[in-house]
Amino acid sequence: MLVELQVDDIVRLRKPHPCGGTDWRVVRLGADIGLKCQNCGRRILLPRRELARRMKGWVEKAASTTAGQS
Repeated sequence: MLVELQVDDIVRLRKPHPCGGTDWRVVRLGADIGLKCQNCGRRILLPRRELARRMKGWVEKAASTTAGQS
């Protein structure tokens, strides 16, 4: 099953990045998901299915932007 993501969500992956960080900020959505390491700032692209497989869970969900629209 594919996960529901928003830009600025912070997710935790199962294996650490070589810098030691496990938390990543979502910076791009599409067929590939853009992630930025919270520890060193490195940016990567992962296919949606690969991210769903590697993801351990959410650290922080982005604030919903639809609440203020009328």
